[in-house]
Amino acid sequence: MTAWIEALAQLAAAGRSAALVTIVGVEGSTPRDAGAKMVVSGDAFHGTIGGGRLELEALEMARALLSAARERDDAPRIAVRDIPLGPSLGQCCGGRAKLLFEVVVPVRWHVVVFGAGHVGKALVKLLGDLPCAVTWVDSREAEFPRDLPPRVRRVLCDAPEDEVRDLPPGADVVVMTHSHQLDLQIVEAVMRRGDHHYLGLIGSRTKRAQFEQRLAARGRTPEDLARLTCPIGLVGVGGKLPAEIAISVTAQLLQARQRGTSTA
Repeated sequence: MTAWIEALAQLAAAGRSAALVTIVGVEGSTPRDAGAKMVVSGDAFHGTIGGGRLELEALEMARALLSAARERDDAPRIAVRDIPLGPSLGQCCGGRAKLLFEVVVPVRWHVVVFGAGHVGKALVKLLGDLPCAVTWVDSREAEFPRDLPPRVRRVLCDAPEDEVRDLPPGADVVVMTHSHQLDLQIVEAVMRRGDHHYLGLIGSRTKRAQFEQRLAARGRTPEDLARLTCPIGLVGVGGKLPAEIAISVTAQLLQARQRGTSTA
């Protein structure tokens, strides 16, 4: 793996935006050849396109694009600049460099699915085609399919409820395991953290009533319980097949994201 790919991967894992600067064309004498790359973040950069005034100019341009992308969703993510090194920058090379700027913004929507049963598989399959990062948690290795969509991360563990402490803040959490007791432990752990965006539990209104009683006995407040979505899925959408349930739940997650609040 080249250094620029490693740098992008590390920034994405940290949830930070970056700009990839690439020399896509040169004329005459230039510090670096076409193909040279540099990764720029808000406070650092990795790699080089040759140093000097050209690189300083590129850093300023990249950070201006990053700043605009943070402020506006419709800000340009790609730009091309053709820079004559002599007249505009005072470099003695005298050539020209054409730079491509590509802003890379990490996925901000994170969905955590507990349970790899039939509905879990159908849900993750749909989410894999959406602009979200998915963490898929289960204790049963055989339930996970061999091939996963690019933005889906499998977590195999003996105690799925323990994974709650490592969830990203503001995540959408969907609980649909093979065990009601495990469902309860996960839901309680998510409520205890309290920084989720959406918390959905598969099941009927009867299951919700039972869970509310048990959670209240464990000290969960009415406000905690009000943030639990159960049954899950949009009313009047879908049916009983795993794919139908998954479509309904996905639509609800999209609706919750657009509204900025979860639905109970």
